[in-house]
Amino acid sequence: MKISVDRGRCEGYGLCAEAASRLVELDDDGELVIKVEHLSAEQLADAQTAARVCPVAALRVG
Repeated sequence: MKISVDRGRCEGYGLCAEAASRLVELDDDGELVIKVEHLSAEQLADAQTAARVCPVAALRVG
């Protein structure tokens, strides 16, 4: 499983980075950076939470 971002939708709110700071972060320009290419079983719940809190539904887990 992996987490991906639709860059056209992402507006840099940062809620996902707050929810899953080990998986994603905002860079100095406010762009979302995915820190983990493939999710472990332990990271899956955090990734799903990050996707759920995104107000513009820019994250996908699958």
